Amino acid sequence: MSSPDNLKIPAELLPRDGRFGSGPSKVREEQLTALLADGRSYMGTSHRQATVRNKVGEVRDGLKELFSLPDGYEVLLGNGGTTAFWDAATFHLVEQQSQHLNFGEFSSKFATAVKNAPFLNDPQVIKSEVGTHPEAVTDESVDLYALTHNETSTGVMMEIKRPEGSTGLVAVDATSAAGGLMVDASQFDCYYFAPQKSFASDGGLWLALCSPSAIERIEKISESGRWIPEFFNLKTALDNSRLNQTYNTPALATIHMLASQIKWFNENGGLSFSAGRSRTSAEILYTWAEASEFATPFVQNPAERSNVVATIDFREDVSADAIAKILRANGVLDTEPYRKLGRNQLRIAMFPAVDSEDIASLCASINWIVGNL
Repeated sequence: MSSPDNLKIPAELLPRDGRFGSGPSKVREEQLTALLADGRSYMGTSHRQATVRNKVGEVRDGLKELFSLPDGYEVLLGNGGTTAFWDAATFHLVEQQSQHLNFGEFSSKFATAVKNAPFLNDPQVIKSEVGTHPEAVTDESVDLYALTHNETSTGVMMEIKRPEGSTGLVAVDATSAAGGLMVDASQFDCYYFAPQKSFASDGGLWLALCSPSAIERIEKISESGRWIPEFFNLKTALDNSRLNQTYNTPALATIHMLASQIKWFNENGGLSFSAGRSRTSAEILYTWAEASEFATPFVQNPAERSNVVATIDFREDVSADAIAKILRANGVLDTEPYRKLGRNQLRIAMFPAVDSEDIASLCASINWIVGNL
């Protein structure tokens, strides 16, 4: 038996690119090259001027194309990432009563923000065990249904569909799903995300695809007299987005890399291309885990297993922590499990930028490690 500290994975087994983090994700070389090419005229310039505003416009137009947004849908963006958007939605999308599906660490956070708001009713929360997802329940008192397309902490994905017979808005946390999972825009009113996962950029920015009903809600609450901090004011974000800018100065590199990724998706077939890359990687990884003597998919229902973030459990006598440590020492990064889940498992990102061949190499590397421990 070899010491874990001395294990060197054969070079022919290693992935060509060892980045498998669930956010920040792998950034493609082409994105960095494009940023470098534009660097002198783009970086360090005013975000109110055409150079940057044109790039923001490219992002907004590209997202409309990628998600086949119906007429009247608009793309909003603002500073702060998804965490900031939960607060913005609490102030500016919920009228009085919201319903939240809670099936992991991140899907619980929006509900917590609403519960702490003194001007709103306590939210309805429908919870299921980790590794599964609940279903929304139509309720005429609910004016906003808060769904999560992909629970990053547990590796559970769910189909996005409006609750039957509902009249409330449907707001979807798509932070780790957008760009990597298929979705029908007619089934949501607000599909919000950050760019550091499937879009292979950096964090600190939120984007929201909003239906005419969501725009109407934003404008209605804006005129209601409700106090809203300017940073969380979605009417301010709406007005600025229509000018292809953000309220505060954004990270320009983030916007540039985001635009490059959207362009790559659209030039190669759109959402079916990007989501297809993730689906292929998922098929490879889950097939390996199901055939393994020491590993198994954590999510039991195959239909709920995420195509963008996989959680793989290991047999008790096989230490996932040791495997992750050896992988990291060999240049294969960020396969550690989500810290609060507390399971003997690895968490592996399969965002569109990750090549499926590297997923296959990762599986081979894990087999080699276990065989040599």
